[in-house]
Amino acid sequence: MEQKITVGTGALSPEEVVAVARHGAQLELSAESLKAIEDSRATIDALVDDNKPHYGVSTGFGALATKHIPVELRSQLQRSLIRSHAASSGAEVDREVVRGLMLNRLSTMATGRTGVRPVVAQTYAGILNAGITPVVGEYGSLGCSGDLAPLSHCALALMGEGEVRNSAGELVSAAEALAAAGLEPVELREKEGLALINGTDGMLGMLILASADLHKLLRTADLSAAMSVEGLLGTDSVFAEDIHALRPHPGQIASAANIRNILAGSPLIEAQKTGNAFTRVQDAYSLRCAPQVHGAARSTLAHVQSVASIELGSAIDNPVVTVDGRVESNGNFHGAPVGYALDFLAIAVADVASMSERRTDRFLDHARNHGLNAFLADDPGVDSGHMIAQYTQASIVSELKRLANPASVDSIPSSAMQEDHVSMGWAAGLKLRKAIDGLTRVLAIELLTNARALDMRDGGVETSRSALAITAVRREIRKVVEGPATDRYLAPEIEAVRVLVDNGSLLTAAESALGAPLA
Repeated sequence: MEQKITVGTGALSPEEVVAVARHGAQLELSAESLKAIEDSRATIDALVDDNKPHYGVSTGFGALATKHIPVELRSQLQRSLIRSHAASSGAEVDREVVRGLMLNRLSTMATGRTGVRPVVAQTYAGILNAGITPVVGEYGSLGCSGDLAPLSHCALALMGEGEVRNSAGELVSAAEALAAAGLEPVELREKEGLALINGTDGMLGMLILASADLHKLLRTADLSAAMSVEGLLGTDSVFAEDIHALRPHPGQIASAANIRNILAGSPLIEAQKTGNAFTRVQDAYSLRCAPQVHGAARSTLAHVQSVASIELGSAIDNPVVTVDGRVESNGNFHGAPVGYALDFLAIAVADVASMSERRTDRFLDHARNHGLNAFLADDPGVDSGHMIAQYTQASIVSELKRLANPASVDSIPSSAMQEDHVSMGWAAGLKLRKAIDGLTRVLAIELLTNARALDMRDGGVETSRSALAITAVRREIRKVVEGPATDRYLAPEIEAVRVLVDNGSLLTAAESALGAPLA
């Protein structure tokens, strides 16, 4: 049954945003939200003929806010605003980002605090339901006064102007797409243009999507770390529950529990504790300290999710129609809270990836991999094994370190110094998306390397001496990548495992073997 999301006066959940943005769930506006929209529009209608200045109703915008607009030009003012502000440039932004942006703006309209007419919100919802995606370029938002250019492209489509992608992904005119969906273009009236573009909706959508991805990737990082500990014949004693209770960061405790559970009963680990086998007192930091680093990333994610939750429950517009009926200018459109959160996540992503790359590198060094061939090559010298796979990881990690440089510390004044401090949150969101993709690839290479190393230790998955969960993951990888042999074309194998990381197949395999989800 197709999922349907009701947009009301309350906050959407992050899961609902992902369902609409990424998976095309359908929308409906609640009766309560339509009543709230109607009531706030009455407030704006009462000001339409007023000669007193009301920002966005009877004045210009930004540095032009001192310009009085005569009554007969006030509808034109809104249309001109959208046409002039739809000024993005560069590569098209991903469909899910634009859909997330539009849903978040619709959610603010549904609070009844923006002063738009019900038809504006209803048509906006209709565009989303029809799978119509306005074309938005990557450059254009400073993350203050709202994600102005991206949101303007969406408002332009509402007016039946500009270019969009239809549900089949074809580039068509907005007028053609609306007509095909049975939707009428909206002629904007007083304040409505401004209400459609004054929000942190794009950066918020990217934050929510990245948070969902990182929740999955941090569990995958625990899985890959556990496989590395096993493959490098490490010790599991450092993951003991009582040790982590001494430093009880919730994320660290969760990560340690995941690694401990994945390694439980591993014959390879247990063999290091019996007979005359030499047991190392301490493993390298990249193995021993995985819960601390992955846990810190989890703590960062928890903070970010709290920011997103507050933002999802907010009505962001300028001016805003207050609960008691005032129309007030404000600065709630400033993206600093979201911009900071996006940058925090980029730092965590870079560090988790950096630790993963260090674990991979240990497998390839004959002096540190405890009896495996150099570079895990079939015939070192003739074969290079995974030597260059680690180069690929290293190049990605280097890029992630650059992407971890915060966008939110930058600010370029605009609008003749009226908008003299901006958040750059949109840029922070775009670079975080690239960072998430990089982490996915880095973990895929570590997992591919883990599987090869373990096959070389025990002869293959059919004679596995791994823990049950790790055996299940190895079996899943072997469905798409052959076991160790002479050198093969490696790029398709990396991509095949990247897909397994991205779609969650490896996590599912591990969790099924454990009989419980990872934390």
